[in-house]
Amino acid sequence: MTDKITLPKTPSFAFSLATFLAIVTVIGFGLFVLKVSLHALMLICLLIAGIAAWSLYKGGFTPVRDAMNAGITRAFSAIYIFILIGVLIAALIQSGSVAALVYYGLKFISPGLFLPAGLILCSLMSVATGTSWGTVGTAGIVLIGVGAAMDIPLPLVAGMVVSGAVFGDKMSPISDTTNLAAMSANTDLYAHIKSMLFTTGPAYLIALGIYAYLGASYADNVMPAEQINAMLGAIEQTFSINILCLLPLLVLLALSVKKIAAEPAMMAAAAVAVILAVFMQDREFAGVLTALWSGEKPQTGVEHLDSLLSRGGISSMGWTLFLSLQALALGGILAEFGFLRALISGIVSRVKRRGSLVASTIVACIVGNMSMGEAYMSIILGGQLYGDAYDDNGIDRCVLSRSLEEGATLSTPLIPWTTGGAFFASTLGVSTIDYLPYAFLNLLNPIIAIVFAYLGIALFRTTKQSNQS
Repeated sequence: MTDKITLPKTPSFAFSLATFLAIVTVIGFGLFVLKVSLHALMLICLLIAGIAAWSLYKGGFTPVRDAMNAGITRAFSAIYIFILIGVLIAALIQSGSVAALVYYGLKFISPGLFLPAGLILCSLMSVATGTSWGTVGTAGIVLIGVGAAMDIPLPLVAGMVVSGAVFGDKMSPISDTTNLAAMSANTDLYAHIKSMLFTTGPAYLIALGIYAYLGASYADNVMPAEQINAMLGAIEQTFSINILCLLPLLVLLALSVKKIAAEPAMMAAAAVAVILAVFMQDREFAGVLTALWSGEKPQTGVEHLDSLLSRGGISSMGWTLFLSLQALALGGILAEFGFLRALISGIVSRVKRRGSLVASTIVACIVGNMSMGEAYMSIILGGQLYGDAYDDNGIDRCVLSRSLEEGATLSTPLIPWTTGGAFFASTLGVSTIDYLPYAFLNLLNPIIAIVFAYLGIALFRTTKQSNQS
């Protein structure tokens, strides 16, 4: 928008910072003091951003509306995936896929090994599929159910799921954010992934060790045989459990490995799940289609199981979708009117050390996520604004791409009003604030990256000549 409309003045660093702090204050005060809905708070934030934008361009509401539309348009693909994940979860539940995984999990996974095993499972699935959302929407809800049955605190389980899911979203060569970060930093994809191994690898091993240590304290949390048998019996009575129940998940995995786009891969997996629900689980076709909208509402007689299986459907994504639209509209105003650019440029101009350059990149991407509600623009804008600074300091662009992901990709699930934070919280049934302290990979990785940068570890150097060539 700003390249088509000449602003009488651009926002200063101080004005941009004041606008951003006002937005953060409203959200923080509303969430932690007033304890009101994020949706209402985002309306106030939109009002603040709109007034600030209007003060720069007093030409009516049209430019502000255009900026909001631009913010939403950039994330249309995420909105489609929101809807498809609701469909996929409902289909997987009806086909018996979710119940089968819970069934086998209760039989073969001990509470002491649950947390590290769950982290590895989510990591492998997200690396293979390239999507943290798909991992949370499938393996994540199963692990929540099994963890609840084992009496392991759900915020801890959710934090483990988030850590494993974002690992693949950050490291997989078929992940959208992985490719976007490499492209935005103008570096080779595999050089980008190799660079991330130096910081994400240690963070992952530490997180795995913490989950193993915490998991050991729940080794004796074995449910009484009567409760286990009741849950297993309820599953057997409600579903026909066999290896075919896993077919939709295998289809999703296979298509993702073949680099089929997420949307058709999810549709194909959901179609297979619907077929299994009708022909193997003896569900009525009309009822199956209805559940794709409204979700499944089983009555197995076991509370934990009913809670786990009462998920999915397009309608269940409404809370997340509406919040995401508001956050994206807010991000559109802040980006299109130049607030975020002024804020990040002000930070870059104050950076004097190489370690500080990496730290400011990570912090700027976190600020971008908080402002715009999603990681894509934070990565793109960060790559544009920081590229020359890395060249001037003789730092390889693969360090820039790595820092973009460590700020943007890892912080998205930890901010309640981002698309990722809203989706993870609603899907797992655990609030972002509750699971945040236990998402150890998300918390450790940026810290390790910043410490390494100041120590000069994995701070790959280059020359201006090689960058120009």
